[in-house]
Amino acid sequence: MIKSKNSILQLELLFNYQMLNFNRLNFFPLKNKLSSSEIPKLIQDYVIDYEITDIFDIIDISSIDYKKSNSILFLKKNSILKDINLEFLLIITDNENHYKNIVFKNKILISNHNKVYNSLLHKIFFNEDKLDFPDDFIIKEGSHISKFAKIDDSAVIQKNCVIGRGVEIGKNVLIKHNTVIKNSIISDNTIICENCTIGSTGFGFDLKKMGSTHLAPQLGIVYIDENVFIGSNCTIDRGKIDFTYVGKNSMLDNLIHIAHNVILGPNACLAAQIGISGSVKIGKNLICGGQTGFAGHLNIGDNVKIAAKSGVTKNIKNNSTIAGFPATDIKLWRQKIINERKNRYKQNTRSSSS
Repeated sequence: MIKSKNSILQLELLFNYQMLNFNRLNFFPLKNKLSSSEIPKLIQDYVIDYEITDIFDIIDISSIDYKKSNSILFLKKNSILKDINLEFLLIITDNENHYKNIVFKNKILISNHNKVYNSLLHKIFFNEDKLDFPDDFIIKEGSHISKFAKIDDSAVIQKNCVIGRGVEIGKNVLIKHNTVIKNSIISDNTIICENCTIGSTGFGFDLKKMGSTHLAPQLGIVYIDENVFIGSNCTIDRGKIDFTYVGKNSMLDNLIHIAHNVILGPNACLAAQIGISGSVKIGKNLICGGQTGFAGHLNIGDNVKIAAKSGVTKNIKNNSTIAGFPATDIKLWRQKIINERKNRYKQNTRSSSS
């Protein structure tokens, strides 16, 4: 267990208020209003067993961390159960042990998680990766602005931008030329530079079924907190179900990619060409050199410093300074470099003497 876990959990708690007030339908409208009793029939090819005690409308999707009434919660075989006692919640799982849990009153046991997830959510919600996604734009000073976006009067949007359905832009925000923002909440005093794409589709699919027709629905958002600077040509993917988050007072250089479900804590400073894989959770005060890569699903603690061109492949404790590939404590990395140079020098000396 890494020491940074408590800090990261506290960071996640800050989002509870935002998530409870995040209305998915503002971004992804209902395509079909279905009741819990209709779901087993829609996915009957994959249903092994089911039990529906309550009849209720399905208008949302839940995750393990954020559960909502009148929604579906998908539980994979490897899902770790947390407190689940919400009413009007339909559990869909491929795990027989989860299915047998007596707490669950409304549940379906299925044979193929990915196929059910993809097909069912495409039936319930409009998805912007489909041709029938409903939006309506007005052209304002050379930019296309959705009629369903909420933009504060003090915000400035420069030319050739696209602001999509449901987007909320706060006070004194500056969006520079040629930037696309969709499925996002942009908080006060944020600057987003030229040619950025915020809220685009996450890289989620089944390796056994690849191609654009098999993309997993990405129905979350991006939440950019206050006083954030985002340099040119950055991309930030929206969450799969919940959100991708960039913390207050963070500074992002040019050409940075942040994948879906990433939590980047406050006061982060990221140099150019950094790539953060999906579901990485990062504490406060990160300083990271350019061209660094993060593997997915890692926990990075508070006050971490990472040298340029590092490859982060494991969890990192609070107050660590790391470097290299795979990234390790910087003192060990430096000693390794010194030893390698000494060995090369010895080999060269032997070669020249022979």
